Amino acid sequence: MFLTILTALIPSFLLVGLGGLVRNRLSENAWTGLDRLNFDILFPALLFSATASRPIPLSQVAVVGVSVWALLFAAMGLAYLCRSLGPDRFIDFAGLWQCSWRFNTALGLVAANSLLPSATALMPIIVGMAVPMANILAVSALSRGNGLGLFKTIKTVAMNPFFLASFMGVLVGISGQSIPAPIMAPIDLLAAAAIPLALLSIGATMDWTALARLDRFRGLLNSIKLIAMPLMALIGGQLFSLSTEHASALIIFAALPTASAAHVLAAGFGAERRPVATMIAQSTLLAAITLPIWVFIAVYVGAR
Repeated sequence: MFLTILTALIPSFLLVGLGGLVRNRLSENAWTGLDRLNFDILFPALLFSATASRPIPLSQVAVVGVSVWALLFAAMGLAYLCRSLGPDRFIDFAGLWQCSWRFNTALGLVAANSLLPSATALMPIIVGMAVPMANILAVSALSRGNGLGLFKTIKTVAMNPFFLASFMGVLVGISGQSIPAPIMAPIDLLAAAAIPLALLSIGATMDWTALARLDRFRGLLNSIKLIAMPLMALIGGQLFSLSTEHASALIIFAALPTASAAHVLAAGFGAERRPVATMIAQSTLLAAITLPIWVFIAVYVGAR
């Protein structure tokens, strides 16, 4: 099982490394433009495709939504306690702060294959409910850090491409309707480019000398994302008597490394993107150790 998850991570590691190798082949403006393309078009296409491509039973929306949102808010609250250890500028803190609750959607679907079939089927629903809320929280934090007032913050959240894409995808999933193939085909093509280009950009903008050097602040944020959050999912599943399928899928979701697009969102709001890109790489590398352990625990929970 450990080798299965590690094997799934290797392509991501290689693309990050390739981004570091070709960093000087493009100008800083070119990498910034690539981030903007990802922010405005490619990742919204990925989010819409992931949530709209599968039916989402309305009966499961409420229970799954409450459990997922509770985890996101809990991780966000824990990470805010580390504010005094973070960057002086709130916008830069917000860029790193979001890494404590955002998650790698693609890796979540890969890891879910290790679960029971019924639990695996829940993962797209969990992702569909989590993506809008995770992005609302991230955009809200970054907007406030950018000095926007309440009205402008609400407007920014509502018009954010990540939020719009995931929200519309959830609506399509709940409706049970299928979008015609000629319309979905170009969206899927754009979605396929999102993760590889984001990983290349991470490697190109990352401070490689700091990759293996975790300071206390980033160490705490990574601990919250990779240890505290799945532990809360495990305990919560027991306390609230969730079904074994729900509990096991929730543990996997909570244990995922942070989103590979976190630095794209941070850069879009004016935060320093290199520290965020470095933390994404740290989170992904550390997850190579922690995620297989949580998958094993989730499978044990699901098999009871």
